[in-house]
Amino acid sequence: MLERIILEGQHVRLEPLLLSHQDALVEAASDGELWTLPYTIVPSKETIAAYVGRTLEKQEQGRELPFTIFDKGRNEIVGSTRYTDIDEANRKLEIGYTWLAQRAQRTAINTEAKFLLLNRAFEDLRCVRVELVTDILNERSQAAILRLGAKQEGILRNHMIMPNGRVRDSVCFSIIDAEWPVVKERLVARLSA
Repeated sequence: MLERIILEGQHVRLEPLLLSHQDALVEAASDGELWTLPYTIVPSKETIAAYVGRTLEKQEQGRELPFTIFDKGRNEIVGSTRYTDIDEANRKLEIGYTWLAQRAQRTAINTEAKFLLLNRAFEDLRCVRVELVTDILNERSQAAILRLGAKQEGILRNHMIMPNGRVRDSVCFSIIDAEWPVVKERLVARLSA
């Protein structure tokens, strides 16, 4: 099972998700009413307890490792992300369920959060593969994943059913261990710019 640790960079701190983060997560999601977006799953006041409860249960099973995203400049919670679909035997995992308050979008926060998660996955956990999966309708997310240096692998048809009942197709991307040094160099340069 993956160790619960804090990952910290210049702009962002990723802390293990706690029940005590629920109110601040709802406040962050309220910036843009993110729970109304049709292509992602973001908690609202009504769904936060179940959202956090499910991922903490999966954490206990060794299937997920959720993080709360802190904006260090504002010293506030601005979102959430996690390792999911953890497969230790095959040394692979997915980075997913990432969402950010509207004020934190298109800032260095997402790039640095992904860098910290990728760096830990490849360099500490010795992953050979990291997946990133997003809704086919979420073009901004797809573009952001490509900017990270991930390669698009294909479309997962009827991949999941969204809370509104829509059957979602998902776009699957990956980064493999042989690609990590170049991806890392590119991300470090972006964060330094």
